[in-house]
Amino acid sequence: MIEGEEEVGSDNLETFVRENTDKLDNDVILISDTGMLANDIPSITTGLRGMSYVEVEITGPNRDLHSGLYGGAVANPINILTKMVASLHDENNRVTIPGFYDKVEELNAAEREQFKQIPFSLENYQNALDIESVYGEKGYSTLERKSIRPTLDVNGIWGGYIGEGAKTVIASKAYAKISMRLVPNQKSEEITKLFMDHFVSIAPKGVTVKVTPHHGGEAYVMHPDGLEFQAASKAYVETFGKAPIPVRDGGSIPIVALFEETLQSKTVLMGFGLDSDAIHSPNEHFGVFNFLKGIETIPHFYKHFTTMHQASQ
Repeated sequence: MIEGEEEVGSDNLETFVRENTDKLDNDVILISDTGMLANDIPSITTGLRGMSYVEVEITGPNRDLHSGLYGGAVANPINILTKMVASLHDENNRVTIPGFYDKVEELNAAEREQFKQIPFSLENYQNALDIESVYGEKGYSTLERKSIRPTLDVNGIWGGYIGEGAKTVIASKAYAKISMRLVPNQKSEEITKLFMDHFVSIAPKGVTVKVTPHHGGEAYVMHPDGLEFQAASKAYVETFGKAPIPVRDGGSIPIVALFEETLQSKTVLMGFGLDSDAIHSPNEHFGVFNFLKGIETIPHFYKHFTTMHQASQ
């Protein structure tokens, strides 16, 4: 199956799937929109975060104003928006929306210990991004922050005059796009409503707030003891010469939860990309080695899954 709306929520795919369950009957679903730890360290993604994506609009005066004549006398939507956005995290970088963490799945000590077994160099991670230090929720490692913890990030913010030179205005409106990555048990519709109610409630007098939901999706977890994982693991052993490491991915693929709900199908996530592929950035790319390794590995999955699936019948 090939579809072109993944980056905007796959709304039409959801409709198609719900209307064509018989046509889409299957034994297993394989998706390769994930990655692996390194070219010599294969891994299988066993978890994905969900998503709630919204756009906010702050409106002050009914037109752009001269900042000399009106500055200090009316609410500046850009100033207000930045204050509101800043308040969405506390001093420990936890999201401050009431109820945001109520249903968050907390991993036990043994499960968290598994993250320490995943090959990861914090120094290489920082060097690759040209940053002096990592940043995130207090009490969690970098790998945990980017996979098993929920987040809230501003993806875009704008308003007022941004052209060449200067123009002293107080803008009538300011905008931001905000995404929240969700973990198991958090439901995208519930989180979106919690955000909307909270964001409207913290707006001061002098501005109005509009929150527009864009798209969302649910988190997904695959258990390594299933046939899907075992068949995929055997396939990696054949092509890489070593068993893959199970890892949780911080990204979101909303259709995975949709497939399980609608088609009662398990999904195996066999991706071959790397963190260095610059996904969603300029010069996004995919290595020839990884491309060919995917071609080599995936047929082995079908071979092993077919054998194991028939034996289990």
